[in-house]
Amino acid sequence: MASAIVAPAGAMPLNTTRPNARGLRRDAFQERLALISLAAPALLIVVVTILVPVGWLFWLSFTADDGSLSLEHYRRMLEHPSYARTFRITFEASALTTAICIALGYPLAYVLSGLPRRIANLCLIGVLLPFWTSLLVRTYAWLVLLQRRGLINTWGMELGLWDEPLPLVHNLAGTVVGMVHIMLPFLVLPVYGSMRAIDRDYLKAAASLGAGPVRVFWAVFLPLSLPGLLAGSLIVFILCLGFYVTPAVLGGGKVIMVSNRIANDIEIFFNWGAASALGVVLLIATLLLLALASRMLRPEKILSGGHEP
Repeated sequence: MASAIVAPAGAMPLNTTRPNARGLRRDAFQERLALISLAAPALLIVVVTILVPVGWLFWLSFTADDGSLSLEHYRRMLEHPSYARTFRITFEASALTTAICIALGYPLAYVLSGLPRRIANLCLIGVLLPFWTSLLVRTYAWLVLLQRRGLINTWGMELGLWDEPLPLVHNLAGTVVGMVHIMLPFLVLPVYGSMRAIDRDYLKAAASLGAGPVRVFWAVFLPLSLPGLLAGSLIVFILCLGFYVTPAVLGGGKVIMVSNRIANDIEIFFNWGAASALGVVLLIATLLLLALASRMLRPEKILSGGHEP
């Protein structure tokens, strides 16, 4: 006679494990469904405010003037050199602005990171002050300073530094000056956060091994702060691609960026297809930049100033 198999004391019977597993999977599915239902209003807002307009933008870019599907607007961009010049000016102004922001913002963030936290927070208020003023007001303030009879030219001629007014506005230089003033805080903040997160014990260890201050900076501090610098540079460059007010005011019609060209196509020529094609090309270029940056820096590092949250 076969002997009966007796389960160990405290063990769960085999015939109850499968129902329990199914119950756990059902509970997990219901929990995910509840979370999705809670997020449904936000997802609906994203679809209505982002996906639908972008889809409409793509549709218009492939629609000819007679309503038929066509590549006419993209073909025009390839045939007319004015479009290439517009994109060149846009990327040139964005690159110059990013480079100047790095040159000014990195040393500023380095100095702030070395201050006591209370004093550094007070100094950061000064960095954030431009955010409390309208972008349009700041742009016109630079116009008052840089125009031919502005404060800078007037003081310069009165002091004998130059004889004639310098062309400081209505050109690329004046536009970049205004853009740098607006974009500088966007670089300082992530770089400062990245520098604050660096463990000072690394610097002390390098110094104890005989490295001088310059060697410590180049070999230890700079590599550890590079993620924050890359994150800030990416933010500044991408935001500069969409500038409209500053080139329109400080450029004086001579610095036409993509956003200004889009506005002209809609307001002057009433050509929504051409404007949509420009927007699509700029959107694709921005997404390619983000994809390239994501290979070098994970998105969560961009949000946390270059270090793991």
